[in-house]
Amino acid sequence: MIDTPKIIHTTAQSTAVIHITIPGSQIREVMGPGLKELLAGLAQQNITPAGPWFTHHFKNPDTTFDFEIGVPINQPFTPTGRITASQLPAVKVARTIYHGPYESIPAAWGESQKWIAANNHTSAKSLWETYLTNPANTSDPKEFRTELTRPVAT
Repeated sequence: MIDTPKIIHTTAQSTAVIHITIPGSQIREVMGPGLKELLAGLAQQNITPAGPWFTHHFKNPDTTFDFEIGVPINQPFTPTGRITASQLPAVKVARTIYHGPYESIPAAWGESQKWIAANNHTSAKSLWETYLTNPANTSDPKEFRTELTRPVAT
């Protein structure tokens, strides 16, 4: 389900985001439209994402999701509507690649968390998921790849 996690140090990455806090049950209704809004707002300023889109959760998703839908950027932009500037942090993380449909990502996080604990690391509250596979390019959810990143302390 997941590749063996690795401990790495990330570098800070400037991002453009939409911050959202919703009941977890609304995630499927919010994610697609939020991403479209973000990309359209950046396109109006001729800003192209510098990599795949992501969600940055400020706490473990449970009944409430407090997160950003975002894309990395390499140039400044003017905040507009709900789109603001943010940053993924430079931090020590456990990172892995999950292979499979989005519906099984919570189980993949559970597997990752077990690895983190078994390897004597302590997880931070935040986490992010980077969606490496564009569903428009493959109709088979088994082919989806999602990078799971969780800050850790030793």
